[in-house]
Amino acid sequence: MNKFASALCALGLGVAMAASVQAATSEEKVIERIKAVGSVCIEGDESCGGAVAAAAGGGARSGADVYTQKCAACHAIGVAGAPKYGSSEWTDRAAKGMETLLANAINGINAMPPRGTCADCSDEEIEGAVQHMLDSAE
Repeated sequence: MNKFASALCALGLGVAMAASVQAATSEEKVIERIKAVGSVCIEGDESCGGAVAAAAGGGARSGADVYTQKCAACHAIGVAGAPKYGSSEWTDRAAKGMETLLANAINGINAMPPRGTCADCSDEEIEGAVQHMLDSAE
């Protein structure tokens, strides 16, 4: 093979290698651009490594905290017929029993949507908030 043919062969090999490196680099860039930016962890999924508890502040919120953060918007002033915090309306509701009140709070009743405004509350936290409002009755 003469020097000219060798040079052309080397040049062709170099171009092919450069194209291969370019393709790999380009593919890596595409993979980087389309990768997921986060993940979803469902409560009770052990593969999350406790991420839910850490995100939720480490434990259950008190009934008073849930009421203040989630329920007070409606129950402080009686929006759409919601029984007002601290009123005798809760005395009447107490006669229905906690099981019924909790079912109503979880499933919704009248204008109150399911779980009120606390989609991230556990059943126990909702029960605590209901008990907090019952305890407020005059």
